Amino acid sequence: MAVQFDGGVSLGADSRTTTGSYIANRVTDKLTPIHDHIFCCRSGSAADTQAVADAITYQLGFHSIEVNKPPLVHKAASLFKEMCYRYREDLMAGIIIAGWDPQEGGQVYSVPMVGMMVRRLPLEALGAHKSMATLMLPTGKA
Repeated sequence: MAVQFDGGVSLGADSRTTTGSYIANRVTDKLTPIHDHIFCCRSGSAADTQAVADAITYQLGFHSIEVNKPPLVHKAASLFKEMCYRYREDLMAGIIIAGWDPQEGGQVYSVPMVGMMVRRLPLEALGAHKSMATLMLPTGKA
């Protein structure tokens, strides 16, 4: 889950990895740093989401070197969208991209499993318990 506020964004996730009803790992880190001020929250196949996050981290690092400044959050979200759309038949990956940049401030983007990109205000949640998580917040949406 990611929440945008005046000073930036806040991300949170549970730590369980499941295979059906079986809990395969109780201490998974689903929040992945993509760059200094950009993170992603991964939902879906752990292998797919880790591979996509690693590839985007690599691409964004090169992009940052090319332009000689920190990347924009929108650029990171666009790279996730392009990869998830290109491989939509093979991937099971829903990803929230959240971060802060000097141009736009705090931002939250959602890239669901079909590979589209949506900017979300003020919050976004993905995963099996999305409805419960958003309903518990005062501005919740289901």
